[in-house]
Amino acid sequence: MESVKCLIIGSGPAGFTAAIYAARASLSPVLYEGIEPGGQLTTTTEIENFPGYPEGITGTAMMEDLRRQAKRFGTDVRTGIVGNIDTTKRPFVVTVEDGKTIEAQTIIIATGATAKYLGLPSEQKFKGMGVSACATCDGFFYRKQDVAVVGGGDTACEEATYLASLCRQVYLIVRKPFLRASKAMQERVFNTPNIKVLFEHNTAEVLGDEDGVTGVRLRKNDGEEYEIAISGFFLAIGHHPNTELVAGKLALDENGYIVTVAGTSKTSCEGIFAAGDVCDPHYRQAIVAAGKGCIAALDAERYIQAHK
Repeated sequence: MESVKCLIIGSGPAGFTAAIYAARASLSPVLYEGIEPGGQLTTTTEIENFPGYPEGITGTAMMEDLRRQAKRFGTDVRTGIVGNIDTTKRPFVVTVEDGKTIEAQTIIIATGATAKYLGLPSEQKFKGMGVSACATCDGFFYRKQDVAVVGGGDTACEEATYLASLCRQVYLIVRKPFLRASKAMQERVFNTPNIKVLFEHNTAEVLGDEDGVTGVRLRKNDGEEYEIAISGFFLAIGHHPNTELVAGKLALDENGYIVTVAGTSKTSCEGIFAAGDVCDPHYRQAIVAAGKGCIAALDAERYIQAHK
């Protein structure tokens, strides 16, 4: 059975940053890329808010840069999916879906979170071409344009008010006759003149051409359909943390995110650490995930030093 000091599961900004720091600390990390190599950023076109890229960079190119940097310092990057972690043993026994088993002194979980989408074929067609699940990431590209946000909770209201500071008109598409958001967030929405709330509406189809989104066809609850012209379509109906691997093994919050000790990456299981969106329901930014990856590697290094 192969033995490793540090096993990293996930290959987004958190996973690769953890790998860079772990490799430089001579932990000889092994990183499994998982089902979505590069993480959510590979579905993003242009990134302009990650430090160090003054001209911007595509998500795919940035993740390839991080991958090459991690490998440069000796990270063993592998294609594959981890199927099980036995947390009752020390070292931990990890089973990969190809049947390989690994003993790991420490594990860093960086499996991220997946944005929830409506499930429309047209939505997937224009993903990264006007369809986005992150207003903070992509709103800048739609300055002085008309956009729509789907959702009725706090996140949707927050994204709508953020976009309203950049865009000409923001449509908030809400399937219910009311907002689920807190009273304070509702007041912010209703007091923002360029936000128009469309209650009892559903999205029938995202419209567009070879250049991207041009509009959306809406369906009212009474069956009436009509179209509005927009250039950006933002989903704010929640995220799903990718924690199936550790369910029942690590403490999770009510929404399924890994619980960590405040100010650290430590989980409820000593020797297992978490970084990135898998433990961050609030910020969900690449730079925050990278910082958490650094913390996880430093915590893993200190754990190994303390248990020699």
